[in-house]
Amino acid sequence: MTTVKNPRYGRKLGDFVPGETYAHPWDVTVDGGTVALFQASFLDASPVYASAAYARALGLRDRPVHPLLLLNLGLSFSVHDVSEQAIAHLAYLDVRFPEPAYVDDTLTASSKVLGVKAASSGDKGVVHVRTLLARDDGAIVCAFERKALVPAGNVEGRPLAPPSAPQEDPGDLPRLPPALRTRVAHVARPAGFGGFFEDFAVGDVYAHECGKTVGESEHMQLTSLVRNSHPLHFDETYSRESSFAKTRVVYGGLVLSWVLSLTSRDTTGNALWDLGLDQGAHPSGVVAGDTLYAASKVLATEEFGPNVGAVTFRVVGLKNVRSRDLLATGVDLFADELSKKEGKVKEKVVEITRTVLVRKRG
Repeated sequence: MTTVKNPRYGRKLGDFVPGETYAHPWDVTVDGGTVALFQASFLDASPVYASAAYARALGLRDRPVHPLLLLNLGLSFSVHDVSEQAIAHLAYLDVRFPEPAYVDDTLTASSKVLGVKAASSGDKGVVHVRTLLARDDGAIVCAFERKALVPAGNVEGRPLAPPSAPQEDPGDLPRLPPALRTRVAHVARPAGFGGFFEDFAVGDVYAHECGKTVGESEHMQLTSLVRNSHPLHFDETYSRESSFAKTRVVYGGLVLSWVLSLTSRDTTGNALWDLGLDQGAHPSGVVAGDTLYAASKVLATEEFGPNVGAVTFRVVGLKNVRSRDLLATGVDLFADELSKKEGKVKEKVVEITRTVLVRKRG
């Protein structure tokens, strides 16, 4: 008699135990093709991740892997064990990039359960995890916390995995790689974008003009590239039954990356590193055919040395409406969407606080 097995992955609320660690099975060597495809897909303006000559002049070994690619790999690796059954991704918290990664580095990740909270309705709950993405030498290249909404119950048929060693508390990880932690060299460029540290003032608002229409095959290809295994993003039959949109939903890490890239010519064309992302959320979803737009507000500036400074932005992403058109109506575009009782912006698809190290005009 044939035994039919139906393996399933991810976890439901009853499968999470605070303090447990899940060592994710993905073990991926980043190649030049992955880096090139990511750069071509997101058109980020920072020269650090595009120009090996510029990166070396700053003291880095080579052109580093873009931090947003690292975040997408860390998020996606964790789906297999954490969120393949999830209803929604709720929050990005304390994202840091303490060390660079380069082409030919092999990356792995683990997640530790920090908290589990059942909803009063009893049919779902929130899981809080910390994920660490590391190079093969053990150096952490991306660390973040996130919260996911998962259904109640337990996953039946999940294959037994090898036991995972406990994830050690990484402590207060640095926000810069070693080459940028001391005095940062001034690197002259014959050309480049505007937006130096001196050009930003608290309260400035940027209504970024260009949009990005998400292609149907494009978002599925990139989701597979970073190893995100949630069927919501590439399985149309599953999505017709289980998606709020009744079709495939674009993976949120890609939405975040496209929105931040839409801001880059105006705000991060002279950025040297991402000091961190925090207080991020996806108030609504995106499907193929939606067009993304972005807006940024300067929240803070801080001197960081003779050649650089830190600038903190609140960035929002919108679908199918330009930010300048919404701003013209007087809407409060930068307030935390999920805590609003009124004045909600239904077109908002992502909001996050981003701090970057920006070179001075010098």
